[in-house]
Amino acid sequence: MILIVSCKQSSETKKENVNVEDTPTISKAYPENISKIFKAHGGLEIWNTMNTLKFTMPKEDGNEVTTTHLKNRKSLIEMPHHIVGFDGKNVWLKNKDTATYKGNAKFYYNLMFYFYAMPFVLADDGIVYEDTDPLVFEGKTYPGIKISYNAGIGESPEDEYILYYDAETHNMVWLGYTVTFFTDEKSKEFHFIKYSNWQTVEGLLLPETLTWYNYENNKPTTKRNDLKFTDVVLSKEKPSDALFEMVEGATIVE
Repeated sequence: MILIVSCKQSSETKKENVNVEDTPTISKAYPENISKIFKAHGGLEIWNTMNTLKFTMPKEDGNEVTTTHLKNRKSLIEMPHHIVGFDGKNVWLKNKDTATYKGNAKFYYNLMFYFYAMPFVLADDGIVYEDTDPLVFEGKTYPGIKISYNAGIGESPEDEYILYYDAETHNMVWLGYTVTFFTDEKSKEFHFIKYSNWQTVEGLLLPETLTWYNYENNKPTTKRNDLKFTDVVLSKEKPSDALFEMVEGATIVE
């Protein structure tokens, strides 16, 4: 899923400064509720000054290190047995040894970046925002914002998300999401991630742990697993384009 998102004007909006690479600062209007969420997490003004995001996910067979250029979303994922890259045009894969890559690199190359960079990626171009029914979980009610995409945006424009937030702090708490990459059709089945463990990096609130939940009838039920994020680097320095170029021995993923 190439996840590039935008905004729809609502009756109640706030303006935020948004930087586009190599262009002057422009102003975009966002619905009041999503604007408060951006502010609670440190604000778009700080986020838009950043150019590089790097994080490590410790896994059973070794660390997985992801580096992303925040302005053009080029990416590099270094795994113990494989390297996955996106050079701005093609997704490529290199096997370091004889181990077979069991995933779908074109689906995965920016997936964890997108989950990790919430809620700020929801300020990108191409999104439609709508209020939706709140989520009630363990006696607490979380208001929701439904995210959908304009036609032709990314690999999976039929994807939908729901951001649920704390009504008092406006911190993001839950993400509901559908997966349409493999079908190209809208899905009615929502998966759920809980955002409850935050860390401050360069003045921005970013997750330290994401918790996936089992689900039933489009509601989270019981905890399934945690995914940790360590060695987080957020920088104003632009990564070199050479970092994302296809390396020798790699193949383009069709």
